[in-house]
Amino acid sequence: MKELKLWTVGSISRDDIKTRDDERKDVLGGSVPYSAMAASFFVKTGAVGVVGTDFPASFERRWQNFNVDTSGIRRMEGRTFRWGCVYSDNMIDRKTLFTELGVFANFKPTIPASFREAPFVLLGNIQPELQLAVLDQARNAEFVLVDTMDYWIKNKPAELRKVIKRATMLTLNDTEARMFVGQWSLLECAASLIQMGPKYVLIKKGEHGAMLFTEDDIFIVPAYPVRRVVDPTGAGDAYAGAFMGYLAHSGDVKDRNIHNALLHASVVASFGVEEFGPERFSRLTLFDIKSRVADLKHMMKV
Repeated sequence: MKELKLWTVGSISRDDIKTRDDERKDVLGGSVPYSAMAASFFVKTGAVGVVGTDFPASFERRWQNFNVDTSGIRRMEGRTFRWGCVYSDNMIDRKTLFTELGVFANFKPTIPASFREAPFVLLGNIQPELQLAVLDQARNAEFVLVDTMDYWIKNKPAELRKVIKRATMLTLNDTEARMFVGQWSLLECAASLIQMGPKYVLIKKGEHGAMLFTEDDIFIVPAYPVRRVVDPTGAGDAYAGAFMGYLAHSGDVKDRNIHNALLHASVVASFGVEEFGPERFSRLTLFDIKSRVADLKHMMKV
């Protein structure tokens, strides 16, 4: 059996989402579905998470259409994590309407033996203690991407620093970077974050793209322009998943290839926001991705 190169851990949820144009209830959500599906366009991806006994069979069947190993997903007695939000008209700001942790509250992830030798690890946005616990189970992690959010920055800064120290790349948005470091300049923020341990810091700026920082270089990654954003939920998770999937497939972690991986990540995320939840990925092909990457490279010519 071919060895797994990448696995991701995080949340799996049932979401209720309201945008300026539409509203959907009980949408497959969470960081794991978005990141694992996005990564699977490039490489077989292991998924680690937990669902309740109420998790719909239709959601389970959706996994089967992707190159995802779900042996790391546990089913526990109880309700699946549920989350609801409403987006403002700018499709950036949102208000959380409810959060029901369900079985996710007692989630203690165990990494399957077949995952543990994988060189690429994506730690989705969960408690820093859980991120550390699963990282301790990895035996051959060479490139570790850590995602986080404002809640952990506010409430678990010491624990988060321990995770960041072991990361190859840290990804967070511009507001979170400024909050964590206490500086306004993103250059100063990135420099401070790099001193915490990671070689790369990716600061996301939504529709304005992202900035990748190393100790002595900056790479600006544009967002692929989308005509109509239907649902921005999970865009960051899809971005991270596609990035890691591309890297794992190529096995090349040199800067030039990392830049190319980020372009593919931008494109995959752009497809994801065109429909609710991860629905758009069901009809997405690698040819579609490559075509849009070529378009993006053409737009970047100077």
